[in-house]
Amino acid sequence: MSDSAPGGRAAPAPEDPAPGRPGLSGLDPHLKRLALVVVVGTIMSILDTTIVNVAIATLARDFRAPLSEVQWVSTGYLLALATVIPLTGWAVEHFGAKRMWIISLTLFLAGSALSGASWSIQSLIVFRILQGFGGGMIMPIGQSIMATAAGPQRMGRVMSLLGVPMLLGPVLGPVLGGLIVDTVSWRWIFYVNIPIGIVAILLAARILPGHERTSAIHRLDVVGFCLLSPGLGLLVYGLAQAGQGSALGVGFPIGLGAALIAGFVLHALRSRITPLIDVLLFRDRAFAASSATTFLFGAALFGGMLLLPLYYQVVRGQSALSAGLLMAPQGIGAALVMPLAGRLTDRYGAGRIVPAGLVVAVLGTVAYTQLGAHTGYALLATSLFVRGIGFGFVMMPAISAAYQTLAPGQVPRASTAINIVQRVGGSIGTALMAVVLEHQIGVQVHGLVGGLSGASALSTSEKVRDAQPLATAFGNTFWWAVGMTAVALVPAMLLARWPTGHASGSAPPAALVE
Repeated sequence: MSDSAPGGRAAPAPEDPAPGRPGLSGLDPHLKRLALVVVVGTIMSILDTTIVNVAIATLARDFRAPLSEVQWVSTGYLLALATVIPLTGWAVEHFGAKRMWIISLTLFLAGSALSGASWSIQSLIVFRILQGFGGGMIMPIGQSIMATAAGPQRMGRVMSLLGVPMLLGPVLGPVLGGLIVDTVSWRWIFYVNIPIGIVAILLAARILPGHERTSAIHRLDVVGFCLLSPGLGLLVYGLAQAGQGSALGVGFPIGLGAALIAGFVLHALRSRITPLIDVLLFRDRAFAASSATTFLFGAALFGGMLLLPLYYQVVRGQSALSAGLLMAPQGIGAALVMPLAGRLTDRYGAGRIVPAGLVVAVLGTVAYTQLGAHTGYALLATSLFVRGIGFGFVMMPAISAAYQTLAPGQVPRASTAINIVQRVGGSIGTALMAVVLEHQIGVQVHGLVGGLSGASALSTSEKVRDAQPLATAFGNTFWWAVGMTAVALVPAMLLARWPTGHASGSAPPAALVE
């Protein structure tokens, strides 16, 4: 990454300690203040990828909507995140990092306020998409601000600070969401962002360095944006309608979405301007393998995150807070092993670490395919902790492997592409799991009308009567999560099996060739 500021000017040097000063081993006060601003902003957008999951059952009941529709509260947000990521670099070049950071936070807060005030499931989905448009730019802009200020010598320490929200999100999101749903209202899982966001905006206005607007280095790929964004949306929408609508209602959006995505690929190959996604990157075997692994990993992770709280709430009768606490072992397992996974990947290569992590994740998920009405909580928590350990050994190693054989100039475009792939995978996984679960509930619970919303509205005696069939429906659906995780082993076996510090593009050391 360049040492210049996002707006094209050289990064300000006065705040950095001079070489050789005693304080060089630590971060100077200016960088700490910048890190505070960025972390406060990013933690909101990351929490909102998981905080809503524990409210899905409540939303289905309150709005009397099927799961195939309610799941768009999560899916729409993830798709919106993916859509705006490619626009971030262009926007920062045009308007400056500080201005775009404040604009992104403002959009996110507007989406949060409107989501909390939603009057129907349709309005909530629309406002969540608006929230995602703002949230999608927050993380990449924050990384750009910190990278510019830190310089290469302190990049590792600064990026480790930005990793804190990523570690806390899967743990705190479900717990915080459950606490809010149980004690106040589901609307406050969105309203809670407002005071935090206002503080983040005020801190940004005061602390972030300003940059003058400069001429853009790249033109915006408008044609690519008009092809890719609706293509992804239509494809996921069609998949979400599978089993719910007519053949035309399912096949038409899937076919049109696939055609638009194919059109984007042709456009990207022929475009004279920088496309939203550099499809030529996928010719690199390591990058293609990393992308496929990340896509399937994202589908299994986010799809499972939709199912877990629903099982605890609908089948076991747990409160939203209890469901959030019961999901915490997965985030804790991942957080504990991620630092170790990074060190092992640097030493042995992602091709050795990621497949092992996927096998562990499969073993941790298998217990959920055997769900019953009275499955022990200790077994479920242990299995979820093991699943988290597995995903901890997959998440960052699989992503870091994407850059191993690329030239330095390809890294920014690769970062954009891999982030989009992960979020689209999460969107498709969430939509797919919702469809399968609705179908399984209809098959297992005879006479039940309304799928998940109907199950949530059952009386206490009816829930006791139907608990085992409902548990079977969830268990059968979890086989899809096991399958996607297992299939990810195929591209994972193609990842590099030599240390990440080895010179990119060159052959691996002979001693490491198998």
